[in-house]
Amino acid sequence: MDFSPLFRWLEALQLSQAIKFSAWMFPTIESLHVIAIALVFGVIAIVDLRLLGVASRSRRFTEVAHDCLHWTWAAFVLALLTGGLMFASNATTYGGNTLFWWKMGLLVLAGINMFIFELVTARSVTNWDAPDARVPAAARIAGLLSLGLWLAVIATGRWIGYTLYALPF
Repeated sequence: MDFSPLFRWLEALQLSQAIKFSAWMFPTIESLHVIAIALVFGVIAIVDLRLLGVASRSRRFTEVAHDCLHWTWAAFVLALLTGGLMFASNATTYGGNTLFWWKMGLLVLAGINMFIFELVTARSVTNWDAPDARVPAAARIAGLLSLGLWLAVIATGRWIGYTLYALPF
């Protein structure tokens, strides 16, 4: 499917052009995006490290998740908004960038991992929620996958700015 007409239309919007040609808009939006991604990853890492039994072992998993995850959603919304604005400012270039699509695919995989965890693994949380309880393998695997996927999202996101063209893979 060819998205190039959509990308050209998006890039031609007045807001997109303002972001692209402003001396301060793109860097400001990008800075907010980086801060949002750092918050998303940092808070998710706290929860994932609890699942792995590496951190916050003296607290119930549900306690850690409850205290942290609302920050994740707020930061994720900010990351989506700022990422969308950056994309719109140069949609045709980003749309042709292999690493951009890798990043989007990794985000989808991270979301699938989270939904599987929430819909399947976390249903039995009452059985393993005590601070001294052993977290089941499925939950530990979900935490490890989450950490790996988010690190890959961050890495591909950083590479996008240095590879504004299609790569051979």
